[in-house]
Amino acid sequence: MSKNIQFIVQPGGIIKGRIRVPGDKSISHRSIMLGSIAEGTTHVTGFLEGDDSLATLKAFQAMGVDIEGPVNGAVTIHGVGLKGLKAPNSPLDMGNSGTAMRLMAGILAGQDFECELIGDASLSKRPMQRVTLPLSKMGAQISTAEGGKPPLKISPRQDNAPLTAIHYELPMASAQVKSCVLLAGLYAEGQTSVIEPAPTRDHTERMLRGFGYQVTTEKLDNERAQMTLDGGGHLLAMDIDVPSDISSAAFFMVAAAIAKEADLVIEHVGINPTRTGVIDILKLMGADITLENTAVVGGEPVADIHVRSSKLKGIEIPQSLVPLAIDEFPVLFVAASAAEGQTVLTGAEELRVKESDRIQAMADALQAVGIDATATDDGMIINGGSQTPQAAIIESHHDHRISMAMAIAGLNAAAEMTIDDCANVNTSFPTFLALANEVGMKIQAHQKD
Repeated sequence: MSKNIQFIVQPGGIIKGRIRVPGDKSISHRSIMLGSIAEGTTHVTGFLEGDDSLATLKAFQAMGVDIEGPVNGAVTIHGVGLKGLKAPNSPLDMGNSGTAMRLMAGILAGQDFECELIGDASLSKRPMQRVTLPLSKMGAQISTAEGGKPPLKISPRQDNAPLTAIHYELPMASAQVKSCVLLAGLYAEGQTSVIEPAPTRDHTERMLRGFGYQVTTEKLDNERAQMTLDGGGHLLAMDIDVPSDISSAAFFMVAAAIAKEADLVIEHVGINPTRTGVIDILKLMGADITLENTAVVGGEPVADIHVRSSKLKGIEIPQSLVPLAIDEFPVLFVAASAAEGQTVLTGAEELRVKESDRIQAMADALQAVGIDATATDDGMIINGGSQTPQAAIIESHHDHRISMAMAIAGLNAAAEMTIDDCANVNTSFPTFLALANEVGMKIQAHQKD
């Protein structure tokens, strides 16, 4: 049984200072995956030492890849090439990480050995048909538990034949499914292409290019784009400096926007244009955010994000920004609860199949502290600005982003707030508590018997 860690949040606190949040989780996962199947030695700095990315690292070690570290975010990966992975002795445990499981499925579908991908209780409820369907079309031998849920069992194809390249149109915008198909395409005969209906994070394409693998991206119209690569090439080792994770920075961006007299700089944050929906949405709400010291590091744009207190107003969130901020909505709902007027989110049904049903979990949490929040099938309606969050015991549903979002809500609460089941914060943001207290919040962790 995992420990039940509670967050006890005292209201108040002035958010000030300069901080650096941990490395980007999406890029950390991909650095291990691509470094392992590249030729040569890849050096990674800024690697996120959270449970999710460590699960990916351990999985590749179990498949025979020599990986040193992490030591203070530094990892050295001695790549084995596209065909050099070996059969693991036991199932590969992806912990809480849907990203790891879905992307790994693409790489493992092309191997000549049998393996199984398993996860924790939360991951074991998440839908995997979205990747098993295109992989099966490519000839992969892959099966799931009942209802298309994990574990995933992957077997070699007859006579170890290569996968078949496909042209796949994503039924919904998903970087994980796009990445899975492209990674499987490395092991396919011919040209694999994926069409996405709306922009999603493009870390996989950027990093493949960084490893010397040609991937073309072609805009088909305002929303749709096609990514294409040929199978059978090879990746060449590179150095990767992982920028700070904008999803982690988002908690502190909202904290500084809704606190009184706040002035906070979050350093070296990845501002990849497929990830900056949270900045765009907060700016539309009236947040005082400026980007400073912009640069490009290893193909990824970075900047210091400077946030000061502001009076937020409710908005209708543009649907075009939804895929670009999908992981940040729990804390954006907190911003909406502090904003004057009504905020409406639509087109975000994907939130219902994350680590928890994030629409229902956040609606329940906000209602518990007295906020007027109504869950809808594909989003939420929040009437903010008029209620001060009240004392309550919040159920996080073992979801790290619910835990952290409600900790931020506690800033402006009338009294102490308790958030249950916060151990999973370690999956993405092991230093959250220390940084929150460093900038002026008052949060303690308490182990419940």
